[in-house]
Amino acid sequence: MLAGCMVGPDFAPPPAPSPARLTNAPLPVETVSAATLGGSAQHFRTGADVPGAWWELFHSPQISALVAQALRANPDLRAAQATLREARENVSASQGALFPTVAASASGARQQVSLAAFGIPSGIIPPFNYYAGSLNVTYALDVFGLVRRQIEGMAAQADYEREQLEAAYLTLTANLVGALLTEAALKAQIAAAEEIIRLYRKELEVVQQRFDLGAVSRADVLQQQSSLQAAVATLPPLQKQLGQQRDLVASLLGVLPSQYTDPTIDMASLHLPADLPVSLPSQIVAQRPDIRAYAALLHAATANVGVATANMLPQFTLSASYGREGLDTSQIFMPGAVVWSLGAGLTQPLFEGGALLHRKRASVAALEAAAAQYGSVVNTAFRNVADALVAVTQDAETLRAQLAAERAAAESLAVIHTQFQAGATTYLNVLQAEQTYQSARLQLVSAQAARFTDTVALFQALGGGWWHRADVAPDVAQCCGVLPWTR
Repeated sequence: MLAGCMVGPDFAPPPAPSPARLTNAPLPVETVSAATLGGSAQHFRTGADVPGAWWELFHSPQISALVAQALRANPDLRAAQATLREARENVSASQGALFPTVAASASGARQQVSLAAFGIPSGIIPPFNYYAGSLNVTYALDVFGLVRRQIEGMAAQADYEREQLEAAYLTLTANLVGALLTEAALKAQIAAAEEIIRLYRKELEVVQQRFDLGAVSRADVLQQQSSLQAAVATLPPLQKQLGQQRDLVASLLGVLPSQYTDPTIDMASLHLPADLPVSLPSQIVAQRPDIRAYAALLHAATANVGVATANMLPQFTLSASYGREGLDTSQIFMPGAVVWSLGAGLTQPLFEGGALLHRKRASVAALEAAAAQYGSVVNTAFRNVADALVAVTQDAETLRAQLAAERAAAESLAVIHTQFQAGATTYLNVLQAEQTYQSARLQLVSAQAARFTDTVALFQALGGGWWHRADVAPDVAQCCGVLPWTR
């Protein structure tokens, strides 16, 4: 009967969007391939599930081990877990308002009563002892659902913290794997830069020899030295980025930079996942922690409207007490020492300067804002998925084109070197060919790395497979060998 009197709107999850496709242009069945590292074709599997441990698809034991370490030691995860426990305890505490409150009291005192006010000389009644004990029961009838709406709002807030925890897991794993892949790419770029520097040094030796023979001018030697130094100058920025990237990995692992001593992953050892899931639109809404978190906030805002409405209506309370009192401990157990009471109360706000009405209007406005924010998050989520799918498709095309450009630049450089040694071309052509090859070589490494990072971005955009993971406390995971993403 009371449930039927609960005021305020009941929460209903907004319907999931149902676009015909996730991207502006239809997705191909698979990406193009290129005969190089990270160049294998990737197949799109519509409606396929996202694995909980998606990072294992890269077939890197080091990545898997570091992700497991981060899930155990990252302080942000511990903070999110503690916040969730706090929210759940607050929900349990608020549920106590649905039950009667029972309190026991006992008191004892020695008193001196003055009867002078009644015209009786003081001191006629000697000091005496007074003892009392009682049991008091109070029950607030939740006729219009004030308490239940408050509990509903706090439960929705706990759901929000639950999704924030899942978002923290997803962000941590995606950022860590992305950082490790970026670290590997920087290592490959440094190796490519060092290879180019060796090539330039070798070419400088050739030019110096030809200068000694009088075949080239001093300007040609200086130009080659300038090209060599320019190539050498590309190393420190790459090494700086590599060092900073390793510092980032250390912070994600929950350790100090000096404590991260694992070797940098070799990009050549990584495996590009062949099959990529493409979730349906309804699945994306159910899978994304950020969408679920804002749905929980929308739920909480809906419940707050009910709370504000119920505060404008009458509040009913029932109370009862039973006790005993006497002048000594033996008297309180006599039949005449019993005291009791039964009562009922009603409180109806009559005038509070319009505060209750405006609070209700404010809660309605907050509900409208929460609904708009939810819609914005949904739009952003679908944009993330579309961006990731477009990146996977187009970066595969980029890698194929970049591989062709790198091979053409290498062949052109080899031909021009031969022509220059034979005196059939100028040294300016050699410099241009070297610069073209240097640029193409570094861009090829960047294009290879993009294939891996695009895959990480897609798994993150699809929700990261959190529904395949049962969260456990960090101490349990550490002592028992149970990872938070395993069942």
